[in-house]
Amino acid sequence: MGFVLSKAMNDRLKGQQEFMQLQLERQLVLQNLMRERQTAMQIAWTREFLKYFGTFFGLAAVVLTAGAIKRKNPAVLLPMLPLGFVFSYQYDMGYGTLLQRIKG
Repeated sequence: MGFVLSKAMNDRLKGQQEFMQLQLERQLVLQNLMRERQTAMQIAWTREFLKYFGTFFGLAAVVLTAGAIKRKNPAVLLPMLPLGFVFSYQYDMGYGTLLQRIKG
């Protein structure tokens, strides 16, 4: 009698372990899917931001260059340095390999 009960308990325990394993695998797949979607959203946002920032950067480059020529003072171009770094970073994030390098 005890053998029959312990066999049933073992079968039930084995079934629960299989169910938990399947549930864990599904959860991992869902987490990976959510991470991929979040990364895709981040890249899409960066590309959209880059459109507006690129327009601003180009306009600022033209205006600052014209101001530097008009005043004959190259120091007027100094704000282009940090703006160039920001533009380069955003471009690399949206269209380059920054995310692959971060993962690596």
